[in-house]
This record gives sequence, C-alpha cells and structure tokens, in this order.
Amino acid sequence: MSTAPPPLPSADHERRLHPWSWLFVLLLQLRQYLLPLVALLVFGQRGDRDPLWAQLGPLIVIAVLVLASVLQYLSYRYRIGEDGISIRSGVLARNRREIPFARIHNVVVHQNLLHRLFGVAELRLESAGGNRPEAEMRVLRLDEALALEQRVRHRSPAPQVDAGRTDDGTPPPLPETDERHLLLRMLPGEVVKLGLLSNRGWVMVAAALAALVQVVPRRSMDAFVEQGGRQAFGYASGLQPGISGLLLVAAAVLLVGWLALRALSVLLALLRYYGFELSEQQRRLTVSSGLLSKVRSSVALRRIQAWTLSETLLQRWAGRRQLRIDSAASQTHDENQQRGLRELAPLATPKACDALVRHLLPQVQWPPAHWQAVPLRGSWRLCITSLWLTPLLAAGLTWRWGYVGLLVLAWLPVALWTARLQMARIGWHLDGQHVALRGGWWRRWWRWAELDKLQALRLSRSPLDRLLGTSSVWLDTAGARGDVALCLRYLPQAQAAEVLQTLGAALARRKLRW
Repeated sequence: MSTAPPPLPSADHERRLHPWSWLFVLLLQLRQYLLPLVALLVFGQRGDRDPLWAQLGPLIVIAVLVLASVLQYLSYRYRIGEDGISIRSGVLARNRREIPFARIHNVVVHQNLLHRLFGVAELRLESAGGNRPEAEMRVLRLDEALALEQRVRHRSPAPQVDAGRTDDGTPPPLPETDERHLLLRMLPGEVVKLGLLSNRGWVMVAAALAALVQVVPRRSMDAFVEQGGRQAFGYASGLQPGISGLLLVAAAVLLVGWLALRALSVLLALLRYYGFELSEQQRRLTVSSGLLSKVRSSVALRRIQAWTLSETLLQRWAGRRQLRIDSAASQTHDENQQRGLRELAPLATPKACDALVRHLLPQVQWPPAHWQAVPLRGSWRLCITSLWLTPLLAAGLTWRWGYVGLLVLAWLPVALWTARLQMARIGWHLDGQHVALRGGWWRRWWRWAELDKLQALRLSRSPLDRLLGTSSVWLDTAGARGDVALCLRYLPQAQAAEVLQTLGAALARRKLRW
C-alpha cells in the first residue's frame, strides 16, 4: 500500500463509490451467509422430490443479494466539504449523515488481495461515540481513500497551548510537522517469533471446531467421531505395540499436533503483521501491516486514553513485550470485531517499548522510579476459590477411592504460594502527570493513563475488603477496553481515600481548564 500523500480533494459535487463497489458488498454478504448456504446445499436437498422453489433456493438467495448490493451502490452518495463529509444512502429509507472531521478519531484503510487486484481500498471512519463506525465506504479508489485520510489528518483540530507552559506547569506538546517519522518496524524474523510465542493457532482451531459443530448435524458428527475412533483403535490393536509403544505413539501425535499449531500461528502472524510499521506524522500515529490483506490505521496521539505493556512467560524468556493502547474509538459492537488502532508494538524488546513510551509521552516518567506495594496479609483472597473447592473435591475423592483422594490437598500450599507471589507483584504509582499500576505473576502487565484522560472515579469495598480493611479505586477513561481493568486494588482504606481525593482534585482542575 502506497503511503505517499496524495493531493487533497476539494469540495465539489456528490460522488459515487467505485463502480465495482457492489461486487465487494456482494462478496461480504456471501461471506456472512456462506455457512447457511452451504448447509442448505448439502443437507437441505432431498432430490427430485423437492419442489422447484426449494431446488432453486440458493440461486434465489444469491440473486436477492446481488440486487441488494447493486441498489446499495446506486443509492450511496458522499460529498467532501471543508469541515466534514456528507453521506446519503438508502433506497426505501433515505438517510443523510453529516460527519465533521473533528469528530473522526480513527481512519482505517483496508486492502485485501482482491482490493489490491482492482486498485481499490475500503475506508472506515471511526469516532468515540456509538458502537459502529461513522462511515464504511466499500470501496474507493486507493488514491481517493488515501486523499480522504490525508484530509481528515489536516482538518482535525490541534490542541491549543501557550508558547511557554500549560496550565499545570508541564511543557506543551511537541509542535506538529509534516515530516513522517518511522518509530518501529518489524522484520520478518520478528513476525515469525511473534507467531511462535503466541497461541493464535489454538484460537483458530477452536473457532473452526465451534463453527463445525454449529453447521454439521449432530448425528453426522457423532457417526464420524465413532467411525474414526473405531478405525483408529482397530489399527492400533492390529499393530499390538504394547504400553511403551502406545505411549510413544501418543507422544508423537501430540508433538506433531503442537508443531502444526505453532506453524499455523506463524502463518497467521505473517498474514497479519508482515511489513508492520509504526510511524508518526503531525502528532498522529499510523500503523500499516499485512501480507495479503493490507491494513492502514491511524489515530491522533491526543486520542489515546490508556496504555498497556504485557509479557507472557514465553515472551519474558525471549526478552520481548507487547505495547497496546486504548483509544476513544476502540469500542466494539461485535465481540469478534476489533475497532480502532490497538497495537503499537506487537512484539519488541523491553528497551524498545520503554523508549517508544518516553518518545510519545515526554512529560511522563516511564518506567516509574518507585512502585507503591500493597499489603501481603490478604494474599489468600486471590486463591479463595481453591481454598473452599479443594477440600470439597478431596472429600468426594476420598469417599469414592479412599485415602488416595487426600493427595488433592497438596494443591492448597501451591495455591497459597502462587497467590502470595501474585500479590507481591501488584503495585501502583501516582504523580502529577499519570497513574500507573502493575500486576500479574505468570503473565505480567503494566497499565497507566494520564490524569487528564480520566473521566470518572469510583471507590468500592467488597465484604472481603471490609473484613481486611481495604478498598479499590476504579478509574474510567473513554474507550478503555484493555485486557486488565484500570483499578488500584487492595489498598488500605485510609490510603484509598487519600488517592481518591488526589485524583478527584486532578479531575476538578481539568474541568476548570475546560
């Protein structure tokens, strides 16, 4: 995908989408109805006994989808003005939408393999309000999509600051320039390493099995599993390998399956992150990546609400971390669809992640020089489920198999030990610029937000908190949908009240500046 800035389009008459737009809308609809159509073709036909309308059912559905796609193309108009975009759509129900450039938080330019063959791209304009994109244009010429992205970048309002210092005494944001700075680039070797260190293959296999269970009738699935099991056991009995041979065969099958899943994870990582580049221009971050399907997404730096660093055990052993953000446009209307720019560094060294944070947030000290710890006396609360479930499980097993069931109680000291390690990892930091917290033992994470981005505060106490004299302070930001909540947990009651007062004062100063 070319990144050269095309000339900005001027305001003129209404425009149509690309002439092949109806085809891409049709393909999208066919993909959504693919499984029902396949099920209708495979399991819904009973031969010549079916009436004619039933035999032609799939063709009728496809014809209706083609007609709907053509009508959608003919009824879709857009006009690019000086301050926003005007969109008209609909055949029976006419809709007109005015989208100011200032409301657009994120611009996504998407190109799959078919888009690249036709020289077109799909454009999505996203904002903080609502659960859907403000506009989805399927499809535009690539140069028109890039020109519209450039227009949004130029027309979005820049934050107004004084020449010296801001109201709270901090240095003003860096001046905007037209120069593009490359902040991070992932080489193919790093993308392969990302696939090896992730579990994307497991997720894909689980999703495929779930879809298969929903489409294939249960009788056919049970018959297939039963027949396959009989053949496998019959083949194994004929070989007569013995116990050691069976263990070797089982280990070989597990190893082959593990290698296949890792290879699938690497393939998925290459398809998504190949050519990953993070760049900065006019205080706006842009990420482009993809092997067959190219995606280019951008978000203004001031729209970022919260930051998250994380590392799994495998990533920690490999000396790598992941940097994500929550932006005001990162809300989702579908659990399987992710909006907004989320990943600034899918995989990078800790030094590179810290340097990236310090560059993008020069007013924030990162990493913090000192972390506030939480009391360890209540660490047992992190394994409270194990504390009551393990004795019940041990009692049931002992009643069924005798004293051997008491071996389950050996899990209790392990659970208490891991809970104490996890509690020891919890920490928080608060200064005049940002609030940060950390946690996790097996999977470590760090999460923080600037004080100016806080929207609401909440102090909560559970029955366990009242028993132990602790409280939790919850912090809300716009579009905060991270893996972990922005919450200071297990603070002593007096300390939690003090933190709440400090953050409340910072929130009040922000409202006064507005």
